[in-house]
Amino acid sequence: MRALLFALLLAGCGTLEVYRDTETPISSKALFEPERYVGVWHEVARFPVPFEAGCVGVTAEYGLRDDGLLSVLNICMNADGSEKSRIEGTAEIVGPGRLKVRFASVPFVAADYWVLWTDEDYNTAVVGAPNGRSGWILNRTPTIRADRLNAARGILEFNGYDLSRLMEVSP
Repeated sequence: MRALLFALLLAGCGTLEVYRDTETPISSKALFEPERYVGVWHEVARFPVPFEAGCVGVTAEYGLRDDGLLSVLNICMNADGSEKSRIEGTAEIVGPGRLKVRFASVPFVAADYWVLWTDEDYNTAVVGAPNGRSGWILNRTPTIRADRLNAARGILEFNGYDLSRLMEVSP
């Protein structure tokens, strides 16, 4: 857990790799509906970040809170199926599809988390950050249809991401 906290602190200090051309404009989902985004998402692809090294079967669960924030629970699994780590936090909606995520165990750090795209039924989502240090393809189930994966990859590419550095994740 200390390694996870250290990695998240480093993320706030600007030491992570950049996976997108930050000169390329990035846009979030203009018609983002938070109530449809809540629930469990399975990570199917990501750009490498230290705090997820060795993680498989990663999930992110979002919930609506009475104070207008979203609850966030990220769980990382080991290859043997045991839980490697978990971290809880909140996400503030700061614009259409634009979230500011904070984790209680990582003080003074708030990460930009932009929902770039979802399919019409909110079964697949693409998430990124304007600074290009992170990006994910999420799905409601651990496996994703090829057409959805291709669409999600296209969204990342459109937003300046280097797809050669995208790694698919084992369910």
